Amino acid sequence: MSDTTVVPLHMRRDGFDPAPELSALREGEGVRRVPTPFGVEAWVVSRYADVREVLGDPTRFSNAQSMVFRGAGRPQYSEEQTRRMLAGNLLAFDPPEHTRLRRILTPEFTMRRIRRLEPRVHEIVAEHLDAMERTGPPADLVTAFALPIPSLVICELLGVPYGDRDGFQRRTGKVLDISLPVEERTAASAEQRAYMTGLVARAQAEPGEDMLGMLVREHGDDLSTDELVGIAGLLLLAGHETTSNMLGLGTLALLRHPDQLDLLRKEPERIGATVEELLRWLSIVHSGTGKVTTTEVELSGVRVPAGALVMCALPAANRDPAFISDPDRLDITRGDLGHVAFGHGVHHCLGAPLARMEMRIAFPALFERFPGLRETGTAPVFRSFNVVYGLTAFEVTW
Repeated sequence: MSDTTVVPLHMRRDGFDPAPELSALREGEGVRRVPTPFGVEAWVVSRYADVREVLGDPTRFSNAQSMVFRGAGRPQYSEEQTRRMLAGNLLAFDPPEHTRLRRILTPEFTMRRIRRLEPRVHEIVAEHLDAMERTGPPADLVTAFALPIPSLVICELLGVPYGDRDGFQRRTGKVLDISLPVEERTAASAEQRAYMTGLVARAQAEPGEDMLGMLVREHGDDLSTDELVGIAGLLLLAGHETTSNMLGLGTLALLRHPDQLDLLRKEPERIGATVEELLRWLSIVHSGTGKVTTTEVELSGVRVPAGALVMCALPAANRDPAFISDPDRLDITRGDLGHVAFGHGVHHCLGAPLARMEMRIAFPALFERFPGLRETGTAPVFRSFNVVYGLTAFEVTW
């Protein structure tokens, strides 16, 4: 029986930090079998070295086989329905199928391609800061700044009408909220798929200059319609959910560490290192996709049987003292030391260059426009049951 009233161990937080029980697991046995809300047990892996091992070995730790566990408590689909629903979702495949899809998409996320978007991202950020300034304080930073900017960027990149954002944000919110009944999440997922199917059909009829149009023009023979729908759905979801929560939570983290914010203001060239440290320290993606062991494995001396579901606790791994000294301290002078906030290995986040670029532009612009930016005293609202951690409300003034 699944229990959606208890946050799973790998998703537990205490404000910015991994929950004490998660840190205790990392300092103790390192790996533990726990119940999940999905009616199955999972092995939670909490140490940096073990997490890198799991993420770096798609042969022993399979993404494709983890899709079997999606059936736990969900409607049962035929093999053909399942195949169509998973088509194009890079997270549902192992090499070589994953390699084929990734190779098609990678050119769109090269640094050179992302740099072409930079002037437009500057414009989008400035437009939203202008709107905040016109409206005046107080403002909810989530709805006024953190959420709309990445949403607009990914909409323009993919060719999604920005006017549709309320609909896809509502559906995405339901899909990622594990406290909701399975039926409600499944229905939202089906709605989102129907929406993306219409979008792909329009791109096939009249391919534009956006990414969907490019995929239709250049890879129309290599990618099925179902694959195009899956790719577009994954990029839309990942493209706005993750970066928006980093912008909201990252701003709060800097406001609550004024020494670090002062240093960034004095030495703006540290923005790249600041983004990396915020990624490590916040680790907003709790675990990424679950993996299934294809053989018996040993992690931190614990034997995990074949066919077991493995969840990587990314926040615990990124705060591992064996990986980094004084890991619980936010320190923007560290730079990038190899955190796993974007994952690791073949499934390392495809959109990482885009997310980094958006943050490197948005954070400095926000603090430059509003030097007196601060919390109003209304407590920010953290969201607990979501696959991507973040804030649902964050009131600021200036």
